[in-house]
Amino acid sequence: MPRRYDPDRRQRIIDAAIRVVGEKGLAGLSHRSAAAEADVPLGSTTYHFSTLDELMVAALRQANEGFAKVVAAHAALADPESDLAAELARILGEWLSGDRTGVELEYELYLAAVRRPALRPVAAEWAEDLTDRLSTRTDPATARALVALLDGICLQVLLTGTPYDEGFARDALARLIS
Repeated sequence: MPRRYDPDRRQRIIDAAIRVVGEKGLAGLSHRSAAAEADVPLGSTTYHFSTLDELMVAALRQANEGFAKVVAAHAALADPESDLAAELARILGEWLSGDRTGVELEYELYLAAVRRPALRPVAAEWAEDLTDRLSTRTDPATARALVALLDGICLQVLLTGTPYDEGFARDALARLIS
């Protein structure tokens, strides 16, 4: 039987892995569960991702794009005349008010890097990218502190189930900036 040409198979497997983690958590992700969700043979997942870590790296990289797209959509972040604290608080609010499953998934994969060294460089990418962006508006140490505060606020919202408070975030960010 000839092989079927399927140029989107790798992407479908990544999308399926993200859905599996969203539904069953990281513990539910395996080559087998991703293959079943993507409706591809098990061999396809191991062909494209020889290890589960490789599949997780691809899923995390794609999940990280969610926040990066929100940041990229805010040109005012680079404008030296804009209120940086207000812009960051607005961006965070926009991201948290979107698909909550996507935000939770991104953090689940992000936190998996604590135990999976292969994920660490990818987990660090979004923080480094945002730090680089913010370093055009403030010094590098303050930029890193702002990213850490944004990260902490996100985690608190996700873990406590409390609604995002944009005013609190804006005020806290402004304290670091001044």
